Amino acid sequence: MIRLTRFNGSVFVLNCELIEMVEATPDTVISTINGKKYTCLENVDKVIEEIVEYKGKIQLVSRLHQ
Repeated sequence: MIRLTRFNGSVFVLNCELIEMVEATPDTVISTINGKKYTCLENVDKVIEEIVEYKGKIQLVSRLHQ
């Protein structure tokens, strides 16, 4: 799950396992595998950074439980 910010300033959490595509149009638009689209204040690079950080945490937890 990654934390993102809507244009009105409210925060939402998105399951990054559902992300199909992230694009700058120029706003950042995130498309999910179920067809939903989300816009956020974070730029594409920041969204990618959040996804990589989340996946790294998941792998670390997985290794600790082996």
